[in-house]
Amino acid sequence: MTLLDFVNFHIVPGLVLGSIYALGAIGVTLVFGVMRFAHLAHGDLATLGAFIALAVVWGTGLNPWFGLPAAMAFAAGVAIGADRLFYAHLRRRPLILTVIASLGVALMLRSLVQMGFGVDSQSYVRGIVRPDDYFGVRLRDRELLTLLAAGLLVLALTQFLARTRLGKAMRAMSDNPDLARLSGVDTGLVTALTWGIVGALAAAAGFFLGLNTELRSMMGWQLLLPMFAAAILGGVGRVEGALVGGLVVGVLEECAVLVIPAQYKSAMAFAVLLLMLSVRPTGLFRGKVL
Repeated sequence: MTLLDFVNFHIVPGLVLGSIYALGAIGVTLVFGVMRFAHLAHGDLATLGAFIALAVVWGTGLNPWFGLPAAMAFAAGVAIGADRLFYAHLRRRPLILTVIASLGVALMLRSLVQMGFGVDSQSYVRGIVRPDDYFGVRLRDRELLTLLAAGLLVLALTQFLARTRLGKAMRAMSDNPDLARLSGVDTGLVTALTWGIVGALAAAAGFFLGLNTELRSMMGWQLLLPMFAAAILGGVGRVEGALVGGLVVGVLEECAVLVIPAQYKSAMAFAVLLLMLSVRPTGLFRGKVL
């Protein structure tokens, strides 16, 4: 295998997959950073967003990319609604109750997708798309657009957190919720905003995964472990850590097929998760400990 073959068959798919994991991992890390619990419905929220985009494609016949804003907005609303209905009244209870509630929300979202769209695999577009050659590196348009769109979303989020008043309030609540509340931060608004961003990013991750592979009602469950592995690898609560962790996990999974069967490559995320928890629980960027 030549170097270009290695790049085209392992590094490029790994970066595309890693950018999808990164978007999901950022949502995981925001939930834990602000709300302090592991959100087990995150993968199924991504699935819901992906299928909402498919519904837009079916209903309008437009390019799948036109369904992405609708999917992000819908998933943001669902995330905020789930918080109000199922999580808010548990905030002063032991966190394990909220984690269990999020598992129930995951099952409900998955059932809604299966009832609405069935259990068979779906796709946004049919047919074979040939990659373009960029100085020997072969990229399909959808892969290039996925990398660019994911990068823009992450850049927009980091600028929002660093430069806006609400972004700084989110960071303050993540660092110390009680101090932020005493300083006059509207915690209710920050919580709703956090869930909106989390839902939108989850929908984007689901859309990009469906665009580059196919849509399945169980795809969110399969996304969950790599997303958590990416968040823990980078450091829970650190957006830049989730980005790096997602890319690393994606590339490791695609390179793992060199030594293990492809159907077992997801075990690499599990290995990364166990290794990081045992060696450096705070992650590469010194985040919070789960």
